[in-house]
Amino acid sequence: MITVLTVNAGSTSLKLSLVEGDESRPVEGFEPADAVGHRVVHGGPTYTEPVLIDDEVEWAIDELSRIAPLHNTPALRAIREARAALPDVPHVAVFDTAFHSTIPPEASTYAIPPAWRDWGIRRYGFHGIAVQSVVSQVEAERIVVCHLGGGCSVTAVLHGRSVDTTMGFTPLEGVPMATRSGSVDPGALIYLLRERGLTVTDLDDALEHDSGLAALGGLDGPLGFSVYTYRIAGAAAQMAMALGDIDLLAFSGGVGENRADVREAIAGRLGHLGEFAVEVVPAREELVIARAVRELLD
Repeated sequence: MITVLTVNAGSTSLKLSLVEGDESRPVEGFEPADAVGHRVVHGGPTYTEPVLIDDEVEWAIDELSRIAPLHNTPALRAIREARAALPDVPHVAVFDTAFHSTIPPEASTYAIPPAWRDWGIRRYGFHGIAVQSVVSQVEAERIVVCHLGGGCSVTAVLHGRSVDTTMGFTPLEGVPMATRSGSVDPGALIYLLRERGLTVTDLDDALEHDSGLAALGGLDGPLGFSVYTYRIAGAAAQMAMALGDIDLLAFSGGVGENRADVREAIAGRLGHLGEFAVEVVPAREELVIARAVRELLD
């Protein structure tokens, strides 16, 4: 079985792991391996499966950085550095959006003019590799995955397939995150541009870097905690609707795995849904990436 170096360049970190079989260990640099697997957040409508990286794929990832600048930009930088360091082995891109390509049109379609939809504006969903990892570790048919870290999303998984998720055209939509706002009335954003003199750059920076928990006093403040858990519980209830019911509420990510008070507050708000299991399931994205690389290269 081939050894895979996995490169996970997220919005707040760079994680390198060497995966041999089903075992992985963190590494500090681009260590020699038989192949390299890269996590890429946004694959757009084209990349719904892992793909060998060449200059054309690099160009496409760069183009999609306009939609997901906090994610595709560092991923592309890591790809270029890894290809330079290990030029004689295959490099494979594994896309977060690919797992959500099974979302039905009723969940992925925005009620916007047809011309906008023709431009590719739809719900893509993100955190797909992490969600896929969580699902592979549990046994349940109807799972709501709350992946809560620097970025946060809630996903409905039915029989192992994504059927709805909170992140949309970009990783900015959905529930509040560490520094990202999550969903905001688009009319309020138009007002800020038209009446308050904000530029597009001002708006982009504020929504990406100065919002979310950072704008609410943090997770340990009463307002931040209440808004955060309320919105996530509401999203989980919506996902339960998409599933018809819920068998398992799974938590992953730095907050999801380490904050019992957050888990309890969210689960407590969902008592009206009846009984369901609650589990903490650490995401092992490197194993999903390595498996995808091996399947592509076999």
